[in-house]
Amino acid sequence: MIPIGLRRHRVDVSNPTRTADGDGGYTDSWSAASPASMWARIEPATASVIERVVGNTIEAPISHIVTMPYHPGITTKSRLSKDGTYYSVRGVQDVDLRHVELVLACEVLPS
Repeated sequence: MIPIGLRRHRVDVSNPTRTADGDGGYTDSWSAASPASMWARIEPATASVIERVVGNTIEAPISHIVTMPYHPGITTKSRLSKDGTYYSVRGVQDVDLRHVELVLACEVLPS
């Protein structure tokens, strides 16, 4: 488990939602997860970090690794944000399967 002092970034967690638009269609948007924000560690995804964290299980581009307390609402459809930068979650790893800590393989979304 990563020491709490290394979790220096406050990130907001959101998930996609669909809302009926009244004309038979839907509007896709983002809604805050519960809890909506958490402290996390964000580090650039070097080749060695990716290998250590996710091995060869993810084929999507990865730019950052985010380590944070366990959050039951985070999936590969979730999005994190910090200071106007958005991170798309590409992989989710429950570190020891005890629901204590998550390691997320993320890609920075273009602005």
